[in-house]
Amino acid sequence: MVHQYKNNGYNIVLDVNSGAVHVVDDIVYDLIELVERLLERGCKPERGALENRMAECGLMENLPYNKEETGEALEEILELKEAGMLYAPDLYEDYIGDFKKRETVVKALCLHIAHDCNLACRYCFAGEGEYHGRKALMSLETGKKALDFLVANSGSRVNLEVDFFGGEPLLNWQVVKGLVAYGRSLEEPNHKKFRFTLTTNGVLLDDEVMEFVNKEMANVVLSIDGRKEVHDRMRPHRGGQGSYEEIVPKFRKLADSRGQANYYVRGTFTHNNLDFAEDVAHLADLGFEQISVEPVVAQPTDDYALREEDLYKLLTEYDRLAVELLERRKAGHPVNFFHFMIDLEGGPCVAKRLSGCGSGTEYLAVTPWGDLYPCHQFVGNEEFLMGNVEEGVKRTDIQEEFKSCNVYAKEKCKNCFAKFYCSGGCAANSYNFHGNINDAYDLGCELQRKRVECAIMIKAALAEEA
Repeated sequence: MVHQYKNNGYNIVLDVNSGAVHVVDDIVYDLIELVERLLERGCKPERGALENRMAECGLMENLPYNKEETGEALEEILELKEAGMLYAPDLYEDYIGDFKKRETVVKALCLHIAHDCNLACRYCFAGEGEYHGRKALMSLETGKKALDFLVANSGSRVNLEVDFFGGEPLLNWQVVKGLVAYGRSLEEPNHKKFRFTLTTNGVLLDDEVMEFVNKEMANVVLSIDGRKEVHDRMRPHRGGQGSYEEIVPKFRKLADSRGQANYYVRGTFTHNNLDFAEDVAHLADLGFEQISVEPVVAQPTDDYALREEDLYKLLTEYDRLAVELLERRKAGHPVNFFHFMIDLEGGPCVAKRLSGCGSGTEYLAVTPWGDLYPCHQFVGNEEFLMGNVEEGVKRTDIQEEFKSCNVYAKEKCKNCFAKFYCSGGCAANSYNFHGNINDAYDLGCELQRKRVECAIMIKAALAEEA
């Protein structure tokens, strides 16, 4: 499978199965799709055979290139094919059977340390931190049992991940600290290493928290949507007042104290700010170098939900943002935009490329009272209650369903060029829109494809400058 597109003056060709990316001239770009069609129809992969078939079909006359130019381009295309960098076969589909039989080990937990929040974000999937249930704070004992569960179910894996999540986890700060200490005490006797992360809205962030975070947290996610008017509209206090002014100085201080690394500011754009590139630029102008601004996922009845008619504007905005970030890099002010970060040489392992985040198998969410769910977005939906930290996973059928969730199980993914980059998308989004984790959230897919295209274009531009 080959995907071709033009972006910011570059002719880009992605060979989907090999992952090879080519920036080519006009004639090679024009011939690649034509050659693919001819090969699919049984034409021999030889220059003479291709030229003859093109002549028989009258295609040579329609190309705005002479015979010599066409021949040289065909030679280049065939060399890439011979090297396995163009028209490569799919080597992963046969692998998927063995992949589904893999041993299930848990490597990461999302600890819902607090089902409560001091903000009332309008788009919050957790119902202002309560997950459409009751307010609750995780006890230290429940948290310890969760870490014990993780160690016991991690097999031979050494590196384990724990994200302190909410609601707002700083509402239960003493338990966060206690669990970090407990996790460290488990490392040496169990031959494990914990990687702790924290997601916070910043309202309760202070010097004591920052000092601890900088010592113990491998990564910190700081929630801010961008421009003041955008942020305050969607992330107010429960009394309606905005939160922008109180969190920005704290976030800037924390980002600087971490050397502008091992954190990112994370925002959400909605129908109300389709010009979200301005919010990314605003965050960059504030001095943040690690930025993620992501599309809201909401039901069509929500006034802030993204709509089909927004799509053209959103795709155009991603193109504009990509060019903006390149200009900032040239000016000596580089910014890492989360959705444009792509590794074309190494990248995720095959399992990750096929199945994604590992929700329901390698990654589980834990409620304040110790219940286990496939991920934070399923919390509160009793249909996906898998067990608890004391008894372990009881609903192995749910685990098996998620284990079988991959790009080959999703009809919409089979012919999508981005499938090995998005790994089939978010299972929760699929379920929320279609009632099935093996479907796909269509608008999200369109945005993901554009992000992949922009990310590859940026790589092409940087390679040209090198």
